[in-house]
Amino acid sequence: MAAHHTGRPHRVGVRGGGCTGFSYVFEWADEARPTDKKFSAHGVSIVVDPKSFVYLAGMTLEFVRGMMGHGFKFNNPNAKGSCGCGESIQF
Repeated sequence: MAAHHTGRPHRVGVRGGGCTGFSYVFEWADEARPTDKKFSAHGVSIVVDPKSFVYLAGMTLEFVRGMMGHGFKFNNPNAKGSCGCGESIQF
């Protein structure tokens, strides 16, 4: 049985690590923190911590389907490069 996450926001951010220095965070948040930036679109609540927001300002998150599968694509104008695996970014 799948976990039930109704009403919980998604946390989007960046963490240090990965091949090129940073990797994206996309996970359920138990609740928004007082310092989080809060967004809502299409019935989905998103929270971003202030440090990650510096790197994510102007980014769009898109759900894509294709021959190689489906998932979320981070379109980030602040990214200077990425790793071949697509899991790691450079700022």
